[in-house]
Amino acid sequence: MPYRVLLVDDERALREMVQNTLSAEGYTVLAAATCAEALALAGTARPDAVLLDVMLPDGNGFSLFERLRAIRDVPVLFLSARDEDEARLRGLGLGADDYIVKPFLPRELCLRLAAVLRRVYGQKQAPSLTLGSRTVDWGTGTVTGGPKPVTLTAKEYALLRKLWISRGNIVTIDALCEALWEGTLVGYENTLMVHIRRLREKIEDDPSHPRFLLTVRGLGYRLAPEEQP
Repeated sequence: MPYRVLLVDDERALREMVQNTLSAEGYTVLAAATCAEALALAGTARPDAVLLDVMLPDGNGFSLFERLRAIRDVPVLFLSARDEDEARLRGLGLGADDYIVKPFLPRELCLRLAAVLRRVYGQKQAPSLTLGSRTVDWGTGTVTGGPKPVTLTAKEYALLRKLWISRGNIVTIDALCEALWEGTLVGYENTLMVHIRRLREKIEDDPSHPRFLLTVRGLGYRLAPEEQP
């Protein structure tokens, strides 16, 4: 299942930018502009992480942080234009997992959020993935259940992990290319298609008619949802 991220910020333009950026990475993003909205969402949506602005129209992020943690113990990253050492140290001193100063690069936000999620949830991930008759062992990168065991290449492994993190949701071509190749994405689409085809040959019973690694025409790819073992 994709991670659910609660974004709390009263700047509409920033909310839209962060929502678009994280959605393209496969996250489910819930947005709030006030403390009241954030508390309501935290109680009903059970987010896996919170991106929290310091200055809000009906309160401040530091007080909201403590109220959110009382509802659900999740990682929190502060987002703030206040870059003074006192504010940053106060946020970290309360137990926040990171403090990101505005303006920030979208890629920086993605990397720092992913690092926090790996640190908090990394040890809770399932050791294997079942796709019909095939089983992928994350520890060894081996696929069993076919005519014979096969090993995923580094690119195939990274590709499958990216799709698995967002399982059930579309992952765009750009997001997949960024996961496999840092930097410019020009010219990588055809190479991505080659990796997709080879990955299907290892995880699908019938690669020409895939059940799990699905193409979403014009957008990207999706790993079909199925319960983990």
